[in-house]
Amino acid sequence: MIYDIAVIGAGSMGLSAGYYLSKAGKTVALIDSNNPPHSEGSHHGETRIIRHAYGEGAAYVPLALRSQELWNDLNQTFNQDIFHQTGVLNIGGDNSVFLQNVIQSVRQYRLQAEILSAKQINSRWHGFRLPDHLMGVYETNSGVLMSEKVLQSYRDLATALGASFYTNAYIHHLDVTNQHITIQLSSDTIKAKQLIITAGKGTNQILSLLGYELPLFPVRKTFSWFKTDESIYHSDAFPAWSFDNGNEKYYGFPSIDNAGIKIGRHDGGHPVKADEALKTFGTYREDKEDVSQFVHRYMSPNIQHSQGKVCTYTNTPDGDFIIDRLPNYQHVLVACGFSGHGFKFSSAVGELLSQLAIRGETSLDISPFSLNRFV
Repeated sequence: MIYDIAVIGAGSMGLSAGYYLSKAGKTVALIDSNNPPHSEGSHHGETRIIRHAYGEGAAYVPLALRSQELWNDLNQTFNQDIFHQTGVLNIGGDNSVFLQNVIQSVRQYRLQAEILSAKQINSRWHGFRLPDHLMGVYETNSGVLMSEKVLQSYRDLATALGASFYTNAYIHHLDVTNQHITIQLSSDTIKAKQLIITAGKGTNQILSLLGYELPLFPVRKTFSWFKTDESIYHSDAFPAWSFDNGNEKYYGFPSIDNAGIKIGRHDGGHPVKADEALKTFGTYREDKEDVSQFVHRYMSPNIQHSQGKVCTYTNTPDGDFIIDRLPNYQHVLVACGFSGHGFKFSSAVGELLSQLAIRGETSLDISPFSLNRFV
């Protein structure tokens, strides 16, 4: 059998692409070195924030809005609580570039949001105790995605539509000609007409088989849960949030299903190799110390650390995504380098990858994610 499309990397982007391709009637092979959902990728940790007003740049807003539409559709299709509309509070100083970008995108796209002082934030959500020099932008329509439920939903739906899965699979050889892609696994040989590579930190391992290397820098990241007063921090009463004061970046979630609040540091991290297992939480002092200090400074000194986990960011030099065709291989698409802020977009990225594979174009502007910027 020759598949229409093979997808290497069945994480958030790959599973989404596999679903939309299968939904369009294409035969799809999804290949992964693990068995998703799993703990070695970027989707680990149960929850992810979706923001519409975007501090990383207004060019992301149309992608975020389309993603939200698709998340709502998936929620109805699979009848799962994969999205919680908690709202998202973006916090920073009045000179924060991140926050100014958020405000610009609110105005440019007429998003529903409020600009609040630190006093207004502390009064509305008693779980914060922000100093006066900080401020916030509160988006009412944003919220929290249940990341592992999302992946399982996409996998189940793609399977029901006929997609084939090759999990715990190691790729020994990759051959690309004008007619076919041939992927040699340990016990299978897969042939396809087109290839999509969404392999996260393993992307350069795959590309090396074609003589390519992209500017990707995988880093080990951590996040933690804290025991909380549910009357204050439950998702019914408290928002998800991001924090950028110019010197440090954090993000956080309200307590969902009484799990406690979840907090991670967005900047920093320890470089990892693609084939390297992630070191367990607590290996480094800052794993627990950074988030604990943040909580005690800006939320409450009485909140106690509960547990921590690890995941991976695969960063690009500029923090923007890579979504493009591989030079000299026009039937090979690559989507990678999501730099720790990609999951919220995975629904729309999967859709646009399917559009690019099927008709060679997409309705969304992905020119900012071109490989040309590194040439």
